[in-house]
Amino acid sequence: MNSVGIVAPKSVRFDHAISLKSGATLPGFELVYETYGELNAEASNAVLVCHALSGSHHVAGFYADQDKSTGWWDNLVGPGKPLDTNRFFVVGVNNLGGCYGSTGPNSINPATGKRYGADFPVVTVEDWVATQARLADHLGIERWAAVVGGSLGGMQAMEWTLQFPERIRHALIIAAAPKLSTQNIAFNELARQAILSDPDFHGGHYYEHGVVPVRGLRLARMVGHITYLSDDQMAEKFGRELKTGKLSYGYDVDFQIESYLRYQGDRFTTYFDANTYLITTKALDYFDPAREYGGNLQAALARAKADFFVASFSTDWRFSPERSREIVYALMHCGHNVSYAEIDCDAGHDSFLLDDRQYHGVVGAYLDRIET
Repeated sequence: MNSVGIVAPKSVRFDHAISLKSGATLPGFELVYETYGELNAEASNAVLVCHALSGSHHVAGFYADQDKSTGWWDNLVGPGKPLDTNRFFVVGVNNLGGCYGSTGPNSINPATGKRYGADFPVVTVEDWVATQARLADHLGIERWAAVVGGSLGGMQAMEWTLQFPERIRHALIIAAAPKLSTQNIAFNELARQAILSDPDFHGGHYYEHGVVPVRGLRLARMVGHITYLSDDQMAEKFGRELKTGKLSYGYDVDFQIESYLRYQGDRFTTYFDANTYLITTKALDYFDPAREYGGNLQAALARAKADFFVASFSTDWRFSPERSREIVYALMHCGHNVSYAEIDCDAGHDSFLLDDRQYHGVVGAYLDRIET
């Protein structure tokens, strides 16, 4: 099926101050975004795609000057694809605190003339949705036909239904959870400690020293990547295959899985910012819409007015199907319209990024029902 083709990012500056959930205030901020398809005259066909931890605004298509620049959800978004850009006007945005052009730790702090670094405030899922609403205003979108996201993106879709219930008709929550488990928080803390303990971190102000905390960021990515894959998938792809065909009896790479993890870690350090990693994992940890309702998720979701599609994957142990069913049960008890799909896929948490026939079939079938 066709791609949306060559795309280019756009940016918008918001000069009005924004108060964050932490109590901190930003005097203004910039968001980088991309759009695909055409907004109809009624502005009723707009769909927001929210990205996960290491994602960005570049959801689909490719850049003219880069061979390997395909959008991270290009297999799902485009003409004739499940999120069909012949029908929908699709918007992808790099979240506040990100490292792909939106205002974040790598941006200049107007108060000091230096990069924010560790002085950039912690942001939350609630803050991201609030800034996305400003982007919607800028684009002339009063109400989203749908907000779609996987993993952390799914949490943002859920938050949209709570913070702006009148501004969203459908929420597609894929491979997500109503809050992180204790184990997930532990994995995030391990990853953060790897970064914080790197001698090149310099308290988050490594930009001024002309260095990057490569060792810490590399290890953080390796730890995270293990949790994104299933045991079956790792066994199928790598097994206990040796890289050179024999044991080294040392501490260099022996097994192919070791080589793969090191490659993923090294690659990650070339394009992702360590401070952004810290901020984003904290946003994951903090998300818990039921917290202000005594832990009652049903009470938290009662104020939503959207229809819901929830999907999980059989081998996802980071955000297991049981966690998605928590959302479904709470929505059902609130009387909301909800569709649920539990998809048999061996790729673990990363299944939501793949071109799986059953997965794309159920997503496409749900989106086809949405009136534009």
